[in-house]
Amino acid sequence: MLPVRIPGLVKALYGDLVWRMPVEEKAIYLTFDDGPTRDVTAWVLDQLAAYQARATFFLIGRNAHAEPELAARVHAAGHSTGNHTWQHVNGWRTATDAYLAEVERAQELTGTRLFRPPYGRITRAQSKALKPRFDIIMWDVLSSDFDPRIDGARCARNVVWHARPGSIVVFHDSVKAWPRLKEALPVVLAHFAAAGYAFRPLPETGLRAAR
Repeated sequence: MLPVRIPGLVKALYGDLVWRMPVEEKAIYLTFDDGPTRDVTAWVLDQLAAYQARATFFLIGRNAHAEPELAARVHAAGHSTGNHTWQHVNGWRTATDAYLAEVERAQELTGTRLFRPPYGRITRAQSKALKPRFDIIMWDVLSSDFDPRIDGARCARNVVWHARPGSIVVFHDSVKAWPRLKEALPVVLAHFAAAGYAFRPLPETGLRAAR
């Protein structure tokens, strides 16, 4: 199981990747991986709108191709989007040339500077090749909504207990995550809104990360 909070040593070893954001306000950066997914992504957008929250969606290219109207709705609602490869490939198990081709194919649809490696797995060669064109976005807090061994309440606690100003939080707008997402996301939004947090999208045109 992946840790909910990324250890500081890991962040130090991979300091060229983006783990959290520098902020002077109480702001949190919610991110959603693996969409757009019919019904699930639409529900997420409605939940965010209820709190005037902005977030970042890391799109799988083939999903964006299959659901162009839903992908367009994400942008129209003021959210940012990122590249999550064409078909969610594991960088540790994919040759660099093939991995870059996956990214490039998805980029034709996303057109963004933000990139998140599926599973958080990327080799140094892949990272070096992508860095001139992309900010490689990791995370500070993992909700673990993809894990069927836990429930939505636990996912919500993962975020509520560990997120802080500047945290980049991972959820998934996918069918797999849906049973936990539908319980966890409303709790997280309500908690941080009541605590006076702003929900911000990651800027698509380049950013400076907190170390």
